[in-house]
Amino acid sequence: MSGHHHGGGTAEVNLGLTRFAVVGSPNSGKTTLFNAMTGLHAKTGNYPGVTVARFEGRMRLDDHQTVVVEDLPGTYSLDPISPDEMIVVDVLDTDHHNSRVDVPDALLVLLNSTTLRRSLGLLAQILQIGLPTCVVLTFTDDLARRNGTIDVKALSKAIGVPAVTVVAGHRDGVETLRSTMAGFRSWSAPVVLPPTETNEVTAWVDSVLTRACYHVPNLDRRTGRIDAVLLHPVAGTLIFLLTMFVFFQTIFTVAAPLQDDVGKFFGWLGSLVAAHVHISWLAAFLSEAIIGGVGSVLAFVPQIVLLFILIALLEGTGYLARAAFLMDRVMARAGLEGRAFVALLSSVACAIPGIMATRSLPSAKDRLATMMAAPLMTCSARLPVYILLVSMLLGADERAGPFNARGVLMFVLYLLGAVSAMTVAAVFKRITSRGTPALPFYMEMPPYQLPRLRTVVAEVWTAASAFLRKVSSIILVTTVLLWVLLNLPLRHDAELSAAGVDAGDNAAVSSYVLDHSYGASVGRAIEPVFGPLGFDWRINIGVLSSLAARETFVATLGQVAAAQDPDDPAESLHSMRVQSGPDTGRLLFDAPTIAALLVFFMFALQCMSTVGVLRRETGTWKWPVIAWAYMFVLAWVLALLTRTIVAAVW
Repeated sequence: MSGHHHGGGTAEVNLGLTRFAVVGSPNSGKTTLFNAMTGLHAKTGNYPGVTVARFEGRMRLDDHQTVVVEDLPGTYSLDPISPDEMIVVDVLDTDHHNSRVDVPDALLVLLNSTTLRRSLGLLAQILQIGLPTCVVLTFTDDLARRNGTIDVKALSKAIGVPAVTVVAGHRDGVETLRSTMAGFRSWSAPVVLPPTETNEVTAWVDSVLTRACYHVPNLDRRTGRIDAVLLHPVAGTLIFLLTMFVFFQTIFTVAAPLQDDVGKFFGWLGSLVAAHVHISWLAAFLSEAIIGGVGSVLAFVPQIVLLFILIALLEGTGYLARAAFLMDRVMARAGLEGRAFVALLSSVACAIPGIMATRSLPSAKDRLATMMAAPLMTCSARLPVYILLVSMLLGADERAGPFNARGVLMFVLYLLGAVSAMTVAAVFKRITSRGTPALPFYMEMPPYQLPRLRTVVAEVWTAASAFLRKVSSIILVTTVLLWVLLNLPLRHDAELSAAGVDAGDNAAVSSYVLDHSYGASVGRAIEPVFGPLGFDWRINIGVLSSLAARETFVATLGQVAAAQDPDDPAESLHSMRVQSGPDTGRLLFDAPTIAALLVFFMFALQCMSTVGVLRRETGTWKWPVIAWAYMFVLAWVLALLTRTIVAAVW
């Protein structure tokens, strides 16, 4: 799905398009079906006034009519206990008590055929609403494989609305559903609505199952045998850690050569522009700010794409749900539950969806504790920074036993981020809750299956396109601004001559301009803050730029290196030396400084977009300010401690 943000679907309503809502419990196959229906032509955004995410797209029916399809958050009932479940109730409110959302014209209710008894309770509530409804049975292939049975036509008669089957990845079911949707205005409706009392609903469910000739599927022995290992408290945890370890080894060994190729391409492109553009300032702007700055970030696209491919594959197999269940035991020590782990795991992509994912937590105290910890998870924005610094610290061929040393260090950085997030969540939970008991955690395990290529492609495209949009907007603007700061004020030949700089020596001129730029002045102004960490003004300006987006730290260093040595920026970066103070002459990027930078980036909250989402989610500036302050102090203190230790032992 592409990620074009919008305010709530009003454009579709103004065009008079029919709106279908997809309703169902978590892990009922909603997202898989939604991707199959809308392909890559979907939009993501927020419901007006809240940070709960909405996913909607368009599809063309058999009668060539274009309709809007909205994938509602997963819910087990219409008695909401969390913000995302409340949104489902709001969307289905036909009395328009909540005008901020659009009421659908028809509903597609997904029922997991392997757990039909539990799913029918939700259907009973939905049928009370009175909107045209079609039941979509999922996992019928799994039902048949486990010797379960159901008569779909009889089920349709029993519930009074149409019922179709859809098997993930099979086009036939989607085409049948497409044909059914075209005639939604003539869908049948129950003659008598299901009861509303709990004991009567149970009797209604029993009668529906009997009339539909439903036989409960056998226990999945294959799944049971696998889960006996993967959900084991000891073996399962070790396998999870091993999986993550292999994960990061793969990122370095597979994507690193591609990164080098992308970097070489942008280096060649920059030198080509510099050679053929004869206006010196324009050549420098294009080669350093545009190609050098943005290109230095784009070089990390292979790692980011591979990261999201691996995450999508783990999710598609059903393993991530097991990891959340497994981590429930660990989260309990922090006073949280497994759903909080899902939110924290989402933060590996980006803290923003991670913070938004806390909407699935029933407890407001749990949501706050998880939100305050989510930015500590190692997000994809840190990946370019980590890769740059780790590559400067360790050689490509260095080993940690039989493993790539860079991959081992990357795994350690991600592990430390996760441990830090859990620790902070525990602290905030204890501060805000003072012993409030944790609510029970219920999560339905999806069956093990081969990941669907279409789903993997859609998820990776969403992540990659979001990264590219950031590069083309926030990072581009920041790199241009940095280039201006690093190249102004303009220097005249007379001034250069007075300073002993040969005006014909481009490298000498660039170095002089850089050292006397507005950017250098800003960087030196904050040296008292970062000096104890071993940072000079060049690193400081990079740290400041990272407030817009962490990746711009890489672009900033790329610009600084290109200005000091336009012919070989990479070598310039490695050979930079401290220019003033007691450490004059030492390598700027020595082991203690790199280690301090890694730790600082691990803990500091340098993403203003995350601060903005915290503000919207909590409804106050209090918690974003607390988050930024505690993370900065933590980052500074631990970076200083790390630098001291590494300097003593390296």
